[in-house]
Amino acid sequence: MDKTSDLPLSGISVVEMGTVVLAPYAARLLMEMGASVIKVEAPGGDITRQQGPSRNPGMAALFLSCNRGKKSICLDLKQAEGVEVLRRLLRQSDIFLTNLRPRNAARLGIDHQSMREINQRLIYCAAYGFGEGGRYRGQPAYDDIIQARSGYASLYQRIEGKPRYSPSIMADKTTALYMVMGIQSALLQRERTGQGQHVEVPMFESLVHYLNVEHQAGYNFEPNLGSSGYLRMVSPQRRPHKTQDGYIAVMPHNEKDWTTFFRETGNAAFSADPQFASNENRAKNINALYDRLAEIMLTRTNAQWFEFLSSHGIPHAPVVEFDDLYTDPHLQDVGFWQTGEHPSEGTLRWPRFPVGFNGATAQSVGAQAPAAPGLGEQTQEILDMLAFSPEEQERLRRQGVVVDHGSPAKTAAQRGAPVTTNGNTHEN
Repeated sequence: MDKTSDLPLSGISVVEMGTVVLAPYAARLLMEMGASVIKVEAPGGDITRQQGPSRNPGMAALFLSCNRGKKSICLDLKQAEGVEVLRRLLRQSDIFLTNLRPRNAARLGIDHQSMREINQRLIYCAAYGFGEGGRYRGQPAYDDIIQARSGYASLYQRIEGKPRYSPSIMADKTTALYMVMGIQSALLQRERTGQGQHVEVPMFESLVHYLNVEHQAGYNFEPNLGSSGYLRMVSPQRRPHKTQDGYIAVMPHNEKDWTTFFRETGNAAFSADPQFASNENRAKNINALYDRLAEIMLTRTNAQWFEFLSSHGIPHAPVVEFDDLYTDPHLQDVGFWQTGEHPSEGTLRWPRFPVGFNGATAQSVGAQAPAAPGLGEQTQEILDMLAFSPEEQERLRRQGVVVDHGSPAKTAAQRGAPVTTNGNTHEN
């Protein structure tokens, strides 16, 4: 039974023209809330089709992760007729989501003003590296670039003595969340006014906004009352603590937790120490506090600490290997990991959307639409939807304006290639 109509974005149509992670991840989130998404790809396809392990060429892990549940049309936008197919698609769509640079969009005639002339209800969401009103506008922007420019990489320097990048695509995914929030707000405004919106989401400003929640610190005030940086977050001692036989995350948080921890471990004198006698003083002396904590944690094994911390209600957790998440008992309890059969890639696993609506999770979309599309796999279906005649479709194919690659399994079979191969991981 199709339950996608119960989701809040059911009936909303999205056209995504983006590559790598930023726009594709935002579109995937919209899909998981019920929207239908058409991905517009150039003849070479999204670069992530080649990044990560794969069973078939063009269907690598990163692409599967970001593009599940979408349809793909392959258009050559260097040809005027390719642009016209896209414009025809946007005339009947609710949302256009892209990370195309403004100058390039204007050159193709798919900038916001041009699209507004053909669809006043269209929500045009564009993600850039930097806001158009600033001097950095138009500069190349990738995740590492934005992590460095935003101050994110330098936060590690306070902890480790040298800057480094997060082991996650932090800037892209954070900005994608801002894109989704902006789109949802624009949909609400459209309900009130009947008019679409031009939603601009710059990566640089988005990540600075995100980081300053805690790290603005003394710069909340003018003139500033001290430096930036939330002291506990940038403490070199803020890390899982070593025990006699492993590591454990422990976080005494409030007055009761710290008093109980020190008293019950035979270190009651620490509670009386003026450095640690109040929440305010503990925050000011966080490095010294964590040094004391680290010394105490070395006195017992993991099992002993789990028993102790559980009995006293002090927050703690094991340090879990990332691979172990796929057998985590809680995630199994809540049905977090979904599996399904992809037409060319076999059995796949993916995480369900974590947000619930009306007491139910949105896993129905995932269960019904696990497939990421082959390059241009739905080109004919979309041309039919746009009422192109068979003769027009044939002419567009002959001129290379549209390309029907079909499913990867079908393409591999046609060229006599094996349908299961291992690809190497490629880095951006």
